[in-house]
Amino acid sequence: MRSWLKVFLIGLALWVATIAVTMWTLNSNLIPTVVLLGSFLVPVTFVVWAYERGRSEHVTVELLFRAFIVGGVLGVLGASLLETWLLQPSIWMYMGVGFIEEGVKLLALLFVARHLRHRTLRDGLVLGATVGFGFAAFESAGYAFNAMFTESGHLSLQQLVETEVLRGLLAPLGHGLWTAIVGGVLFSGAGLLPILLAYLGVSVLHALWDSMRGIAIALTMVFTGRQWQFDQLRIGQVPAVTDGQVHMYTFLDWLGLTIISVIALLWLRGLSKRPQSQ
Repeated sequence: MRSWLKVFLIGLALWVATIAVTMWTLNSNLIPTVVLLGSFLVPVTFVVWAYERGRSEHVTVELLFRAFIVGGVLGVLGASLLETWLLQPSIWMYMGVGFIEEGVKLLALLFVARHLRHRTLRDGLVLGATVGFGFAAFESAGYAFNAMFTESGHLSLQQLVETEVLRGLLAPLGHGLWTAIVGGVLFSGAGLLPILLAYLGVSVLHALWDSMRGIAIALTMVFTGRQWQFDQLRIGQVPAVTDGQVHMYTFLDWLGLTIISVIALLWLRGLSKRPQSQ
C-alpha cells in the first residue's frame, strides 16, 4: 500500500474515532483533536502524494515539514494582516483576497526554499503544493472552529464536522493547486514575466473561486429573475426565491467551481510535462 493511502486511512480512522468518542462522552476537551485531524487530514495526504510522485534529492522530508508548517503559518498570518489593513467590503474584495493570499504564499515559498541551491520545476511543484496545503490546513482549522458555534452560542459538533468534510473535499482543488503552479513556474528558470503572469493567473482563479457564490446568484437572477424580485432589490429588500432558482443557483455555483478547477488542473498538467531543464 502506498504511503499516502496509509496516511489517509489511518488519519481518517482516528478522526472518525475521535468524533464518535466525543459524541459518546460529550467531552469538549476532544474538540481540538477533531478540528486538527479533520483540517489536516486531506492536506497532509496530498503532500505525501506529491512527494512520492515528485521525489527529488533536493527536497527532503525536513524541508517539506518546514514548508508545510512554517510556510502555512506565515501565509495565514500575512494574509490576515494584509486583508485587515487593505480590504474593505466591495465588489472587488475577493479579487484583493486572491492577490493577497497568493502573494503571501509565494513569499512564504521563497522564504522556506531560500537555502535550496538546486531548483527544478518538479521541486517547485512539490514545495509550492506543500506551502499551499499548509495554508489550507490552518485556514480550514479556523473555519471549523468558527463553524462549531451556533447563533445561540452553543457548541455544534455536527456543524464542525460538516465544515471539515466540505473543505476536505475541496482542498485538493484550492490553495495547494494554485501555489504548486506558481512554484513550478518560479523554479523552472523562467523569466520574470512568466512568473508574474502565473501569479496573476492563479490570483484571478482564486478570486473567481471565492466569489462564485455571488456570481451564481447574479447569473440566476439574470436568467430567471422576475419583475417583483427586481422591484424588491431596488428598494433594498431581499426577495424570496423560487425552488427553481435554488436549483439553478446550485448548478451554476458548482459548474463555476468545476470550470475553475479544470483550468487549474490542465495548467498544472501542462507544467508537469515540461522538460526539467526548462
